Amino acid sequence: QKLCLYPVGDAISPLWYYTSKCSVADSRLSLSLADISLPYFDRLDTPLPDRPYQDSLSAAEKSLKQKEKGPWTSLSNEEKLALYRIMFKETYAEMKRPTGEWKTVVAGILFFMGATGLVVLWQRYYVYPPHPPSFDEEWQAKQVKRMLDMRINPVEGFSSKWDYEKGQWK
Repeated sequence: QKLCLYPVGDAISPLWYYTSKCSVADSRLSLSLADISLPYFDRLDTPLPDRPYQDSLSAAEKSLKQKEKGPWTSLSNEEKLALYRIMFKETYAEMKRPTGEWKTVVAGILFFMGATGLVVLWQRYYVYPPHPPSFDEEWQAKQVKRMLDMRINPVEGFSSKWDYEKGQWK
């Protein structure tokens, strides 16, 4: 299909051109356009696409298409397969095969988890302040001894579980 551009008035800009189909005798500026009105799709839910997979055929494929119009018993299996590949890109088995996309998804997830872990480690060492001394085991042992010496909550609490005569936990 050819598309012709006709100038409108004295406009210089190509935006001021209008288009129509060309005839062979036209000497105006013309462009060749591919037919993209109906794209080809292989889909499981649509067994017959709107257009064939291959639009432009070679000489061998054209002769095969002519042979297709005759009895199919005279066609070999290779010729039938070639005719199928002219009309369709993939078989149903090829459309249903796993794509392996899950590997990319898992790799992406692991990459972002690793990057997040590195950010957390960097923050732990360079952003957050060091732990206060009250987190040390020595400090906590001294705090427990101090609470026991002060007899904190002797009825039901912390000091009630300490045997003061034996010097050990009950």
